[in-house]
Amino acid sequence: MTVKSSISLTDEQHAFARSLVDAGRFPSVSSVLQQGVDLLRRQMEDEALERAALVEVMAQRRSGAFVSGSELDARLMRMLNKKRQAHAVRD
Repeated sequence: MTVKSSISLTDEQHAFARSLVDAGRFPSVSSVLQQGVDLLRRQMEDEALERAALVEVMAQRRSGAFVSGSELDARLMRMLNKKRQAHAVRD
């Protein structure tokens, strides 16, 4: 089902949509706008999923053990030293 809706576009927006129609990319300006609304909806849904995933990751991180700054430094140095040895890199 489609719903007729009255919208306002700037001259620039209308010219761009019209150029897409004239180039044969869309059958009408209405189709251009429908595509734009669909893209915006998908983008917002994707952002919501990303936020939910980030919240989940943060919750998992918070429930895990924390490492002190000095322990983190020590772990990083061990990792760097292993990489240097593996690739024969000298200081």
